[in-house]
Amino acid sequence: MSAGGKGGSGGRPRSPGKQAAGTRRAASGGAAKRPGGKAPAPASAREVALDVLVRVEQQGAYSNLLLGSSLQKAELGREDTGLATELVYGTLSRMITLDYVLGGFVSKGLAKLEPWVRGLLRLSLYQIMYLDRVPSHAAVNEAVNIAKRRGHQGISGMVNGVLRSVLRAGELPVLPEGLSREERISILHSHPLWMVQRWSEEYGPDTAEAMCAANNEPPAVSVRVNTTMTSRDALLAELAASGLDAVESEISPFGLVIRGGGNLALSSWYRDGYLSVQDESSMLVAEAVAPGPGMKVLDCCAAPGGKSAHMGELMKDQGLILANDLHEHKAKLIAEQAARLGLECITTATGDALKLAESLPPASYDRILLDAPCSGLGVIRRKPDLKWRKQPEDVAGIAALQRELLQSVSRLLKPGGVLVYSTCTTEQAENSGVVAGFLERNPDFASVSFQSPVWERLKGTALAMGEGIQLLPHHYGSDGFYIARLQRLS
Repeated sequence: MSAGGKGGSGGRPRSPGKQAAGTRRAASGGAAKRPGGKAPAPASAREVALDVLVRVEQQGAYSNLLLGSSLQKAELGREDTGLATELVYGTLSRMITLDYVLGGFVSKGLAKLEPWVRGLLRLSLYQIMYLDRVPSHAAVNEAVNIAKRRGHQGISGMVNGVLRSVLRAGELPVLPEGLSREERISILHSHPLWMVQRWSEEYGPDTAEAMCAANNEPPAVSVRVNTTMTSRDALLAELAASGLDAVESEISPFGLVIRGGGNLALSSWYRDGYLSVQDESSMLVAEAVAPGPGMKVLDCCAAPGGKSAHMGELMKDQGLILANDLHEHKAKLIAEQAARLGLECITTATGDALKLAESLPPASYDRILLDAPCSGLGVIRRKPDLKWRKQPEDVAGIAALQRELLQSVSRLLKPGGVLVYSTCTTEQAENSGVVAGFLERNPDFASVSFQSPVWERLKGTALAMGEGIQLLPHHYGSDGFYIARLQRLS
């Protein structure tokens, strides 16, 4: 089964934060000429961002994938690449707040505007409200110039008028009296009201607000050290010697957090297998599985392979890991990860995780990891599109699949063995609800989540939700994750 909502290292990269507006610069390599011999103007950071935002809204494109390909084509400089990245993810993250503010200044309503005009107003307002080092006049002037190039004088005049009215209005947004706490959180922190209400019911309004605020912050860049090749201390020293600002992860003994280090997936350390890019919360899962050398391990929904690889490292590449995924091309990614890291204990398989119990011998694995497909609401910081794509009914639908998966793969675990159920979501219907139902139906299983070193390290902050451990995005600035460790008694 493909882990459709799984988190890990994918999605939104850390932006460079609040920065000066990049000047428009020519893309290297030259541009195709227009008929008549005149080369088109090179794309600016704002124009690249605008194109991505429009296609995300109109075509349902995934922002992280589209932004990556768009930046490659545009060949912007480093500063402009950072600005375009900030504009795309920041505008998507703050959509409700931006639309609420603009609604007070666009007389005919945002919905009646052409999509590119609506996108232009949003990304321009984002700069005015949230990017301290982007001068407001620069944001307005560039918006007017883009409007002139793409539209006509009437549109550019409207854009100019709206944005200058915003500048004169002072502190925004201004909320009316009488709103509920959840409505205020929804507007101020730009999350769908149903999501805020759900989190308020599960965790309380203060925690719900903290979760929403954390989701709007850029994610940290964290890497997992391949301990079959080096130690964390040794790699930390190497990174520091190269001028990178790196610190030990607070929550994973295998992790390092890189501050302002760029894309380490392009580094020689990555190519040579010394590190993998992975979120800190995600690193805890393999540690909870606690596989030892010589064990036989099943990773049911393994793509893109980060947790399988981490388990292989913990096993010192001794034993067998069967890393399964529904899709052949994703299984290939797992094999490539294993080869890069020098791990020979990982074998890949392609198939539906629901049918693994039909093709594999019962009670044949010492450890099983079910990193289940989920709503993914713990990784909104990396994938802000999720806020607008998900609906309340999605949670109930995926929980039914999770229950079926857990019941099915549990038959493959040896007596005395450990099964770890994990998700990158914050929804207890998908987390403690699934595990509680499983334990009720299966008295030969018991929770051992709170006997794990992971819990001992995090229990002052992480939540004990039912029979598992729940990390929320504001706890450590990492992804929201749920981890339950279940042992088969007989």
